[in-house]
Amino acid sequence: MPLRVIFMGTPEFSVPTLRAIAEAGHEIETVYTQPPRAAGRRGLELTPSPVQREAERLGLEVRTPVSLKSEAEQQAFRALRADVAVVVAYGLLLPKPILEAPRLGCLNGHASLLPRWRGAAPIQRAIMAGDTETGMMAMRMEEGLDTGPVAMVEKCVIGPDMTAGELHDRLMHIGAALMAEALARLKRDALTFTAQATEGVTYAKKIDKAETRVDWTRPAVEVHNHIRGLSPFPGAWCEIEIGGRLERLKLLRSTLSQGAGEPGGILDDRLTVACGSGAIRLVEVQRAGGRPIAAQEFLRGAKLEKGMKFS
Repeated sequence: MPLRVIFMGTPEFSVPTLRAIAEAGHEIETVYTQPPRAAGRRGLELTPSPVQREAERLGLEVRTPVSLKSEAEQQAFRALRADVAVVVAYGLLLPKPILEAPRLGCLNGHASLLPRWRGAAPIQRAIMAGDTETGMMAMRMEEGLDTGPVAMVEKCVIGPDMTAGELHDRLMHIGAALMAEALARLKRDALTFTAQATEGVTYAKKIDKAETRVDWTRPAVEVHNHIRGLSPFPGAWCEIEIGGRLERLKLLRSTLSQGAGEPGGILDDRLTVACGSGAIRLVEVQRAGGRPIAAQEFLRGAKLEKGMKFS
C-alpha cells in the first residue's frame, strides 16, 4: 500500500521533492504551501508559490493557511489521517499538534550537515563561512529548530567558486531523491533514526539586507565567500562612480586573484580588486535595472580604469 502523505513546502527548492513523491506513487492527500504573495512591478498581482503551481499541475488539493496555530487548522490537518508529512522549506512554524498528527510523524528535508547550520539559510551560510562540504538530510521533526534525529544523509562538495544559486540547484535534486528513498524505507518499516551530535551546533540565521554590502577591508577569501554566498539573491553589492554618478553594482561572481592595494581599488583592466589582504577578480556583475553580464562586457560600457575605487 502507498503511504498517505501530506506535503508542505513553498519555494522552487521544494518542487523536485513534491514531484518525486508523486512519481513514487504515494497518495498525496493535500499540499500545504504559503499563501500567494504580491508580486509584479507594482506589487499588486498575487502570485502563487512554485509549490502551489506544481501541485495544481499534478491535480492535487492545495491549502494556504497563514498559520497552523488555530484549533480549526489543526483539526483539519488531523482529519487528513496521513501516514506521514514531508516538509521541505515550508516557512511556517509547525506546532506540536501538527507534528504529532501523522501516524509516522513529520519528515524534513534540510540542506546542511546537521547539527551545523540549523535554521533558515543553511546554503548561504555554508558558503559564506567557507565550508567545503554540505549535504541534504532527511530527519524527523521535533519542536526544536532542526533538532530532530537524522535518518539519511547525502553529502555534496562545495566548489571554491560555487555560488549559493548553484549549490541550491544541486541540493534540491539530491534532496528529492533522498526523500523518495526515505519514504520507500519508511513504507518497509526500515527507516532508522540517529540522534544529532551535541557538539558542532551552528545556526544559519536569515540573511539580513544590512549585511549584503561588500566590506573591501576584509581578507580576499572572505570577500569572495561573501559574494558567492549571496549570489544570485539577494546579491552582495558595492558602489562606484560611473560617468560622474555614484552607482550601485551587484556582484554575482568572483574568483580569488593576485594583487595588493588600497581596499576597493581596481588593480588592472580585468577588474581585479584589492581587499584588506589579497585580491579578487570580479567575473559577473549587474548594474541597477540591468541584467547580469560578464565583467569584461561591463568594463566596455562603464570604462573603469586602474586606480578607481569601489566603495
